[in-house]
Amino acid sequence: MIESLQGLINGFGVATTIQNLFYCLMGAIVGTLVGVLPGLGPIAGIALLIPATFGLNPTSAIIMLAGIYYGAMYGGSTTSILLNVPGETASVITCIDGYQMAQKGRAGPALAICAIGSFIAGTLAIFGLVFLAPPLAEAALAFGPPEYFSLMVFGFIVLSNVTGTSLIKSLMMAVVGLIIGTIGIDPVTGDARFSFDFPYLMGGIEFVAVAIGLFGIGEVLVNVEKPAEMLEQRVLVPRLRELYPTLQDLKRSIGAILRGTGIGFGVGLIPGPAPVIATYASYMTEKKISKTPEEFGKGAIEGVAGPESANNSACQAAFIPLFVLGIPFAPPTAILLGALLIHGVTPGPMMIGEHPELFWGVIASMYIGNFILLLLNLPFVPFFANILRIPKNILLPLVILFCITGMYTVNNSVFDIWMMLLFGALGFIMRKWAYEGAPLLLALVLGPKLEAAFRQSLMISHGDFSTFVDRPVSLVFLLGTLIFLAAPLLKPAWRRVQGIRRKASSA
Repeated sequence: MIESLQGLINGFGVATTIQNLFYCLMGAIVGTLVGVLPGLGPIAGIALLIPATFGLNPTSAIIMLAGIYYGAMYGGSTTSILLNVPGETASVITCIDGYQMAQKGRAGPALAICAIGSFIAGTLAIFGLVFLAPPLAEAALAFGPPEYFSLMVFGFIVLSNVTGTSLIKSLMMAVVGLIIGTIGIDPVTGDARFSFDFPYLMGGIEFVAVAIGLFGIGEVLVNVEKPAEMLEQRVLVPRLRELYPTLQDLKRSIGAILRGTGIGFGVGLIPGPAPVIATYASYMTEKKISKTPEEFGKGAIEGVAGPESANNSACQAAFIPLFVLGIPFAPPTAILLGALLIHGVTPGPMMIGEHPELFWGVIASMYIGNFILLLLNLPFVPFFANILRIPKNILLPLVILFCITGMYTVNNSVFDIWMMLLFGALGFIMRKWAYEGAPLLLALVLGPKLEAAFRQSLMISHGDFSTFVDRPVSLVFLLGTLIFLAAPLLKPAWRRVQGIRRKASSA
């Protein structure tokens, strides 16, 4: 406890330097803009900005990229309330009651409660991060290669199961990502794999090219197909004096904010798109315990406060498995893992000891970033709403230009640009055929770590595969993996059994 507080104090010393304050501010602003613009989301936002961090030290780089992540969680509520279009997937639930409040002339209180709830939830969740991360890191030190392999398999299968509509399609994309991850030099033997004597492939496929292609270029191509919408006629922009919620609004919201914070933090510690699951769970909880459930769907402020708090709490909690275990439990943190590795930082149990400045500096910057977002999201709502009026024929070419420029700055390689465009076309085709890009990207990030843990385990056990089931922790994770794989196959059989029982009881 005392060591955590001391570490946090030292972290504030790192985060409050002029340079890191600037990048925290930039991350918050860019993240909010990414959240406001429908279709981009935190994954594309972080991927697009990774090249811009190459000239920075790792601490400043991760402070800015983390700010984009939780900033996008804030910004997504703006379009949900004003436009009935979620800025990112976690804001879908906010549309239900947020837009109804806007239709009744209460867009201001809805946006204010979103900002206040997000600030409270984010701040409380960071306290959990401060006090939970160090003891979890100590526990994780007992993990060996077999435990890490089984944990990565478990997290990977769960993420593939919940990030797409079809388990088969998600697993297919995961296999593609694993194959792409093997391209390059074998980490054990030093032999070239799948490079076909092509020098540019010796170093493997550039992670940034895949990320920007799938989620940046791919998103632009999808948006080009959509018909132009007259957004100016639909945006309901509140005036500044209309932003303040009443005391009754605050009284009704405080319980929902605290409950949403707890739900989001708990969900953020398990594999999956935590903000999406947390917002749905929070909304269902508020509706179930409400004395006036009939108001939900018609503009209940609890239906805005709870989900938005859960959204931001889950976002902050997702940093615990990333920093402590070195395993991303959500697609955006997979991008952050790639950024950490690019900057020479390997997250895991040793990260707190090896990179205390980065670990505590990033956590301290989250407090500052949440306060910045609270200040940004209220006075600048009219400005962010007007951004929605930028015509697509201006916005989309600018995104393409930024993608190409950013990609070239990574290695000054035209080959990387072609790879980015190739994966952009692949991302477009995948969206057309309802394939998710997140499992592919997760496999690309986790694949080398998964392979290393697997091969280390077999080296230690002298080729004995039973090492994965002889160790209790590893066995638990593997059994969890089997359950997740078997669940979709067993559901139809279970429904048939239930149907037979109902028919038997009615007869």
